[in-house]
Amino acid sequence: EEDGSESGWVAARTSCDHLGALSDDLSHIPTPGTHCNTCQHPTENWLCLSCKQVLCSRFVNKHMLHHFHLTNANHSVALSFSDLSVWCFSCDAYLDAQLIPQLRPVYQLAYILKFGEPPPLLPSDQHHLPSATSV
Repeated sequence: EEDGSESGWVAARTSCDHLGALSDDLSHIPTPGTHCNTCQHPTENWLCLSCKQVLCSRFVNKHMLHHFHLTNANHSVALSFSDLSVWCFSCDAYLDAQLIPQLRPVYQLAYILKFGEPPPLLPSDQHHLPSATSV
């Protein structure tokens, strides 16, 4: 039985207890090219989904990780502008932004801002589309 550990793949969580601290307005977010608010590093930046600050990853200057600690772990959830993954620092896990209803709209918006088009539909979305035979 494979758990993905050899390939480095990990399953993203489909629930998280820290989503209550998300910003009330995630319909307006900085663009994926935004530099770190602290050091101005241009890449590997994350969007805090509580206060919408853009801060660099633990692989650059760790400003998003510092932000998590400075907020007493109240700002736990962040979206990567590099690959649009969502990470919860409190859970120490990736979250499935396409399957968690509170995260899906901000994931879709970030995808549009990054690629200029909506994300591809998940197989489960297919039944929500009107078909050509619908009346």
